[in-house]
Amino acid sequence: TFPMKLWLLVNSPFVRSVRWDAHGEGLFIDQRLFEQELLGGGPRAAGEEELFKTKNFGSIVRQLNLYGFHKVTVNPGGPSAMPGTAGGDTSCADGPLHHFWSPHFRCDRPDLLIKIKRLTKANKEKLDAGLEVSSRLPDDLQ
Repeated sequence: TFPMKLWLLVNSPFVRSVRWDAHGEGLFIDQRLFEQELLGGGPRAAGEEELFKTKNFGSIVRQLNLYGFHKVTVNPGGPSAMPGTAGGDTSCADGPLHHFWSPHFRCDRPDLLIKIKRLTKANKEKLDAGLEVSSRLPDDLQ
């Protein structure tokens, strides 16, 4: 599922374009680097399959929205460095830096991923009625 892909990406030591925020409660996505690393903008190893079925970053943002992620507005006067950069160094941020947040996407809580559901019409109706919408965790996280 899309949230599981995000979880694997943000926790992968090999992916530089997606990082946890300083509190581990949201994620930063460096748009240009993400497009190069994960949307087919850069060189791809032979036989390596594409992670997403799109090459359009806007489609990724749409998926984030469909799964209940909210874009966090960055303070224009504040630092926009990716987490883990020393002293506000933005050298690893190649392009627009996007900050997204979901109440169920936490660095230390993979168990919450089952609460992230795609906002289909049926799921929205259940949520509006106060009913819970969840799915089971993939076997490797149970």
